[in-house]
Amino acid sequence: MSYPNQNPYGPPQGQPQGPPQPQYGYPQQQPMQPQQPYAPFPAGPMGPGGMPGIPVPHQMPGSTKAARVMLFFLAATGVIGIIIMAVGLNQLSTASANYNGLGGDPENIFAIGKGAMVFVMILQAAYAAVALVLALQFSKGANGIRIGTIIFGSVSVLCSIPFAVAIYGIPSFVLSILVIVFAAKQESQAWFTRPRY
Repeated sequence: MSYPNQNPYGPPQGQPQGPPQPQYGYPQQQPMQPQQPYAPFPAGPMGPGGMPGIPVPHQMPGSTKAARVMLFFLAATGVIGIIIMAVGLNQLSTASANYNGLGGDPENIFAIGKGAMVFVMILQAAYAAVALVLALQFSKGANGIRIGTIIFGSVSVLCSIPFAVAIYGIPSFVLSILVIVFAAKQESQAWFTRPRY
């Protein structure tokens, strides 16, 4: 006794079965293909952080050196400002000792003037110290030194605008703008973000 065919769509019994035929309603299975490896990055110099494109500088670029030299000049202008204020403070002290005024309280007026000059001298000393520290860190500093230099240049531009009317403020104003431009360049960024071993 034979049983009825369990698969009505299959080949009839008694005939040789060939390769399996696809059944309707089921996705056909494809043989597995070996997966191709991903294409490598283009060959060439690797940039900061192993990224392709920007080459890693092995020595300080020219624009970065220029920004460093300008920071030294800005530190020197701060020292020159301290010297000028010290001479002015000395002259103010001499004038207050020899003052035969028209009345009022000259001692308080001269004391306020001296206090303002001392305050400006302290600000100029801090200005010169920050410029000097930033310039000295250019050879081994990280990206924070570059960002600090850009911030310092921006503050220096704002502070030198009132003095730009006088001859004294023009060099500081111009040098501060150039420091910002040179520190913001891509080659300066590559220098400060280079890998350190």
